Amino acid sequence: MGVLMADTLPLLSCDDPKIGEKFVESLRNFGFAALINHPLDGHRIQRIYDDWRLFLASGEAHAFAMDPINQDGYFSIKHAEHAKGYTQRDFKEYFQYYPWGRCPEQLRGDLQAYYEQAVTFSATLLGYVEDGCPDNVRARFSESLQGMITDSQQSMLRVLHYPPVPMGQSVLRAAPHEDINLLTLLPAADGPGLEICRRDGTWLPVPNESHQVLINVGDMLQEASGGWLPSTTHRVASHSETALANGRMSLPLFLHPRPDVRLSDRYTAASYLDERLVELGVV
Repeated sequence: MGVLMADTLPLLSCDDPKIGEKFVESLRNFGFAALINHPLDGHRIQRIYDDWRLFLASGEAHAFAMDPINQDGYFSIKHAEHAKGYTQRDFKEYFQYYPWGRCPEQLRGDLQAYYEQAVTFSATLLGYVEDGCPDNVRARFSESLQGMITDSQQSMLRVLHYPPVPMGQSVLRAAPHEDINLLTLLPAADGPGLEICRRDGTWLPVPNESHQVLINVGDMLQEASGGWLPSTTHRVASHSETALANGRMSLPLFLHPRPDVRLSDRYTAASYLDERLVELGVV
């Protein structure tokens, strides 16, 4: 789904007394919201980027090769997902972290601390969303949005590295896609490239301010809201040789409900996730 014709995504401050209202308005118009003055620890995020860039470069991540059943561990470029409707895999490598999953012990502390902080912040954001929904949309929810993530073991933190692209090679860093989950929290990456699709098919570059966090609606929240909140198509593109020559790190948290949560008459969270993982080519 595309977004309104607009020149820029508004930057919203979590200190604003009307942040809840403005946050939901941005999600409605763009499928995304850009927040500053948020509670996420920027120093920890940068440390995670620095430590994992070194770890991935060392080759040690291969000892944690992805588990196709649990979907945790290291996904090499060879095993990376592809967007729905594409056969070419994205040009990226990543490590999927769950608190119950495998992780290098020397790197677990920062990931777990950030994971807990991000999930707690996500619950606040879901509260804004539910408060901002009209009654007929709120009535669709099988339980409160915050209740959907209570005791969930499915939310996943991804340490994501887009390697430098060899000169003259044509690759998709991340093809146009939508996210599966309820909300995605994406702190500022260490390089530009994220774009969201407008309704006319053109692409809107997303600002990459150093202290911002981006929030976007996932397909599960679109399903649960009956389409009132749009899951917007987005991609990671690089239009300059300099950007392609540089690697890029990012740290999305994909917020998932418990598997038993009913999203709609058509889907539970589990059935929806299973369907999408097949489409992405990772099971």
